[in-house]
Amino acid sequence: MVDTVYVVGEGALRRRLVEVGTAMLDEGGTAAVSLRAIARQAGVSHGAPRRHFPTHAALLAAIAAEGLADLASRLAGVRAAGEAAGASPRECVVHAGSAYVRFARERPAMFELMFRHDILVGSGENLRERSLPLFDAWTDLVRAALPAPPVPPAGVGAGADPPEQVRRRALLAWTHLHGIAVLAANESLGLVTASPDPTELVVEAIGVHLCPDAEPR
Repeated sequence: MVDTVYVVGEGALRRRLVEVGTAMLDEGGTAAVSLRAIARQAGVSHGAPRRHFPTHAALLAAIAAEGLADLASRLAGVRAAGEAAGASPRECVVHAGSAYVRFARERPAMFELMFRHDILVGSGENLRERSLPLFDAWTDLVRAALPAPPVPPAGVGAGADPPEQVRRRALLAWTHLHGIAVLAANESLGLVTASPDPTELVVEAIGVHLCPDAEPR
C-alpha cells in the first residue's frame, strides 16, 4: 500500500493519524487504539505511523493532548460566556465545574486517557505543559471566588490567602469535582443516589470549598 499523504507532507500525515486515533478512542476506548488499526483506518501503510509515533504510548499521548486542548477550549469558552453575562466569580467556578463534568460524560474514554499517566509517562509528548495551564486557569477562578478576608485592625496590612494556600484550596476543589466526573462518566451515580444528574453535586462541591456562608469578593 502506498502512503497517500506523501503528496501533502508528513505534517498532514501526523495530523491525520491523530484525528483517526481520536475518533477511534471516542468510539471504542483505549483498547481500540493501536498503530496498526490507525494506519488501516487512515489508509496508509502499517509502518507509516512509526515515523511520528515510535511507541504506542507516544500515539496515545498525542491523542490525550487533543483532549486537553478540547477541555481547555471548553473551559475558556464557559468562562468568557459567564463574564460576558455578568456572572459572579462563584457562578463562573460552578459553570467551569459543570463543563468539566460534562466533558467527562461526553468523552469518557478521552477523559480517562488524559489522566492515565502510568501509560503516558515517557511518551515524549510534554503533557505537563498542556495540563498545568488548565489548573492555573482553575486556580484563578477559585481565587476570584474566595470570600473576602476579615478586615484587619487599623495599622495592620490587609489579609489575603497566600498563593500556595489558594492553590491547595483549588486542588481540593478540583479533586472533589474529578471524583464526581469519574462517577458520572461511568454512570455510577445512579447506584448511590436517586438523582444521577451531577449538577447539584457540582454546586454543593463548590460550596464546600468556597465557604458558602461568607460574602464573595
